[in-house]
Amino acid sequence: METRMMTRWVVCGVVAGLVGGCAAGDAGVPEGVQLVQLGQAEAGWGGAFSVVSTVRELPAGRVVVADPLSQVVVLLDMGTGVADTIGGLGGGPSEYRQPDAVWPLPGDRTLLVDLGNGRLTVLSPELEFGDTRPYATVDPAAGTMLRMHPQGVDGMGRIYFRASPGFDEDPDSLRILRMDLETEQIESVGMFMREGRTREESGDATSQNVSITQIPLSPTDAWGVADDGRVVVVRAGDYHVDWFEVDGSVTSGPPIPYTPVRIGQAEKEEWSESRSETGGGLSIQAMQSNGNVRITARRGGGGGDDDNLDDYPWPEVKPAFYNRPVPVDGLGRAWVRRHREAGAAPRYDLFDGGGQLVGVVELPMGRRVVSFGDGTLYAVRMDDVGLQYLERYALP
Repeated sequence: METRMMTRWVVCGVVAGLVGGCAAGDAGVPEGVQLVQLGQAEAGWGGAFSVVSTVRELPAGRVVVADPLSQVVVLLDMGTGVADTIGGLGGGPSEYRQPDAVWPLPGDRTLLVDLGNGRLTVLSPELEFGDTRPYATVDPAAGTMLRMHPQGVDGMGRIYFRASPGFDEDPDSLRILRMDLETEQIESVGMFMREGRTREESGDATSQNVSITQIPLSPTDAWGVADDGRVVVVRAGDYHVDWFEVDGSVTSGPPIPYTPVRIGQAEKEEWSESRSETGGGLSIQAMQSNGNVRITARRGGGGGDDDNLDDYPWPEVKPAFYNRPVPVDGLGRAWVRRHREAGAAPRYDLFDGGGQLVGVVELPMGRRVVSFGDGTLYAVRMDDVGLQYLERYALP
């Protein structure tokens, strides 16, 4: 049996009562829709992380967190303020390099996304390291290599990720793929519009250079996964929600009116700073040896303080919502993070399974939603120097 390496450290947590509030008639909130102020956290973790993108809730107030930039996986007890470091840094059976995310699997297991080692690892209920599989596989439909970076996992343990275009391809839309980890069967469950890009080619037939630049704040669809296997896609064209049902049918909600925010210098700077929320860009490396291709990835980079923001091709206005993964809570509501004026408090539109807007939740400044648990919401607060702090709230 494999053993797990654990290092214990203690941090004083902050515990406060949840204080919620409601408001009506707020600008930007449709008539008849309630605006809820999330209020104070019921528990907080005093230790700082570099990046947190997912949280895996366990019983008795414990959570597993992966931090790719700090290269650590920890088990936190938010009640006692104790944390155990799980595994260690390296390429061995109980090790990882850049652990990027943790997802729940059936049977109280956990899926660890290990970017640096290019693999997905299953942790037992006791958080012992078990089976692994390569981070990449071959797309049976297109014959190209796929990066299986989960954007969601359903209650049956199937992972959902975006298809990867080939080097000489530049499609406007990409497939959403679902893979059964037991059978390794891959199927397409929907399409989404990707971010806008500019493409420049130079050279000749023997030496060709292709430069692709993302257009910041371009209208882009966002998507997420519910526990029952339904996939929600938020459409940027007229801001509405499509639910791809388990039987393959599509349920569409009505368009949601909104007033676009014009992009000025403050909005450009806010976009630049927001990239550190997820650790910057994701770089991909492919290595070939004896006919076998191994793909690894790394979180980090993607711009810095010396960026000249005027060099980017900016649109005139912000889209309605962020193009990041859409979390779905235990009540089946999709949480869509809205774009607002620079400096405004973060807000999320909540959509039910019929695509109807059923509420708006405003978070305290500097927070964003990362995961849900049993009646709980986990958010991350980022400070002025980019350090991130985990907080737990009661689910509204």
